[in-house]
Amino acid sequence: MEFATNPHDGARIAYRHQAPTGSAAADTEQIALPIVLVHGTALSQAIWRGFGYLKAFAPTRPVVTLDLRGHGRSDKPRDAAAYDMGRFVDDVVAVLDALGIARAHYLGYSLGARVGFSLAAVHPERLASFVSVAGAPGTGAGTFDRVFFEGSIDALERGGMEGFLAEWQHATGSPVDPITRTAFLANDAPALAAYMRETERQATVPDEVIARFPMPLLLLAGTRDRPRLRAAEHVQVALPAAELTILDGATHADTPRHPGALPAIQAFLARHPA
Repeated sequence: MEFATNPHDGARIAYRHQAPTGSAAADTEQIALPIVLVHGTALSQAIWRGFGYLKAFAPTRPVVTLDLRGHGRSDKPRDAAAYDMGRFVDDVVAVLDALGIARAHYLGYSLGARVGFSLAAVHPERLASFVSVAGAPGTGAGTFDRVFFEGSIDALERGGMEGFLAEWQHATGSPVDPITRTAFLANDAPALAAYMRETERQATVPDEVIARFPMPLLLLAGTRDRPRLRAAEHVQVALPAAELTILDGATHADTPRHPGALPAIQAFLARHPA
């Protein structure tokens, strides 16, 4: 585990850089551009190993994973202002700069995708392509009630992570899967609540900015994740060149591990190598 420092507020961002492990590792001409994998709300970079993404990408290209501020092993400020979207964008750029990576493919899930839309808007030159997995260019009031359950932020502030997970399980009627539960329990509840409240106040990336994205864009959304599916369809109207893959039966939580997700992403990267 290594750390980059956001130059604007000094936040330390944990990341890992994995070099190619397959036959391409011996031939620099075969190594593809790096891919940056960015997790969703209350998760961490650990999900990418559990979901099989490291195994899929590491043989042929450098893979960068990171913990966004307020998550994993990165700094967890409890001041809501620390979670302005611009700070998240600066965190990703700080990691790229620490590694000397001028340009990379970017894949973000949920929050990670939302950061990706803002990163693409502010620093389009840094992205060779952008994959949005169950993402949207903005949120709005009540977002986390729709993603988790009604009163989710209040539950987090009232009962901490254990209380939040218990109420989430009660609301869905099914246990939280072990990978997600472990990732959630690693969070600091006050910091996560501060992030959630600030996120719901942040502005969305405007359609006219999305329409000017120069990088190839792939949108993945599940049929049982209606808010993200509607957002993906909206983005494709703003940017008709964007590709949309709809994953049958996938909820918001299921989307990155749906059997159709990785093959669609790998085919997209093969079509847009640089």
